[in-house]
Amino acid sequence: MKICILSDSHDHSPLLCAAVTAAQQRGAQAIFHCGDIVAPSTLQKLQSHQLPVHAIHGNNTGDLYSLSKLAQRSHDLIHYYGQDADFTLAGKRIFLVHYPHYARGMASTGDYDLVCCGHTHHCSIETVPNLKGTHTLVCNPGTVGGVGGFPATYLFGDLETLQFEILPVPLKN
Repeated sequence: MKICILSDSHDHSPLLCAAVTAAQQRGAQAIFHCGDIVAPSTLQKLQSHQLPVHAIHGNNTGDLYSLSKLAQRSHDLIHYYGQDADFTLAGKRIFLVHYPHYARGMASTGDYDLVCCGHTHHCSIETVPNLKGTHTLVCNPGTVGGVGGFPATYLFGDLETLQFEILPVPLKN
């Protein structure tokens, strides 16, 4: 299953939608958003893509009540978990959290195949040794909103192979 991993959109809807459109053209079947969506209207823009969205709120929370209500009205398209998410998709155990130190801690348990985070606006893909004697993949897609002078980026990858790549958000001229 191909997925698109995003974070830190900070209400930059055009960049968010451009990343999802590009990932969808590559075959993405689901979206993970690792926080700092901010306004419910930003998350609502993703509904038109008709892909399942798994999202958490991050530290720029915006209107949490409305984010929750939007997810309830999305006909099971938007899965809004709150502070963090623990779910299984395509046979893989996944954990989403906004903070990288929390992500590395959860990865070190060995309970997850993939842990995704955001917050730093800097993209990275790393493996973390875990308590089970193997390694867990930790992905930070950077900032899809291009916040703080960082480039607008997202991750695209495959849950089956756990292979991911950092991609720039295609900008319209």
